[in-house]
Amino acid sequence: MVFFSADPLCCWVSLAALALAAAVVWFYRDSRHITGIHEKYVLVTGCDSGFGNLAARQLDRRGFHVIAACLTEPGASRLRAAASPRLKTLLLNVTDSASIKSALERVRSETGERGLWGLVNNAGISVPIGPTDWMQPEDFTKVLDVNLMGLIEVTLNFLPLLKKARGRVVNVASILGRLSIIGGGYCLSKWGVEAFSDSLRRDMMHFGVKVSIIEPGFFKTQVTDLSLIEDDLKKRWNNLPAEVRGAYGDSYLQDYIKLQAFSMRILASSDLSKVTSCMQHALSARYPRTRYAAGWDAKFLWIPLSYLPTCIADVIVNLLMPSPKET
Repeated sequence: MVFFSADPLCCWVSLAALALAAAVVWFYRDSRHITGIHEKYVLVTGCDSGFGNLAARQLDRRGFHVIAACLTEPGASRLRAAASPRLKTLLLNVTDSASIKSALERVRSETGERGLWGLVNNAGISVPIGPTDWMQPEDFTKVLDVNLMGLIEVTLNFLPLLKKARGRVVNVASILGRLSIIGGGYCLSKWGVEAFSDSLRRDMMHFGVKVSIIEPGFFKTQVTDLSLIEDDLKKRWNNLPAEVRGAYGDSYLQDYIKLQAFSMRILASSDLSKVTSCMQHALSARYPRTRYAAGWDAKFLWIPLSYLPTCIADVIVNLLMPSPKET
């Protein structure tokens, strides 16, 4: 039986038709949504500001029963004032086991027999970042405790409620979970989020729980706050041994800060809805995607760059960083 003509033109037409049909099916499938949103509960972490704050308000407007976890009471108060009475807040420190247990009891009380439809693990920090030999072991631990270990502990605690609802886990990773371009714990933590999410997705599919990963590019949030990053870099530079500063050269710190500021101006977007819309789709779509790339730089720069041979990726990444004196 012959499926394709020997005529090259007919083969190309057939392939194009198949590709078009596949695209139509994919877009139709991607556009289908769940029902009963007004009965579903969603917990979002890291809601004091940034992605978490906007996601909580956006999901609240969509009709979900949002439980927004904030680190501080002032952050929780501001969020309550900006949302409907349906939205609830609680205080949560993802590095504190007692705080996680307390949040679990509160959510269990709110959701009752329905269980928890969605968990959005958004809480995260970036500082300290910088050259690897400027770091101490505790600098890595500080970031990993929030971005990775905190995310894992929260997820494990809430899994019984998620299984009861056959719900969704949405983990915020980063394009830096695909391509390490800075030293410190941030890239390590996001690579860990990617690995944990993949393992969790494969384990939980047997229980009807779906797991999605959000991979934002650069956005203007507290994670990319240049003043916080620069202050930490200056303190770190001043505490370096003289031989390390000498190896980098007197101008390295200022060159590093200037290039970082230039990159942020070019790449960082202020439209946080590009990320929160991915979160909303992962929670409300009948067939959520496994990964969501958010931002033009994620789609067209960082993710394609992560697939290139390492030697080429290294050349491009090195263009964004100054060179030490002793090279």
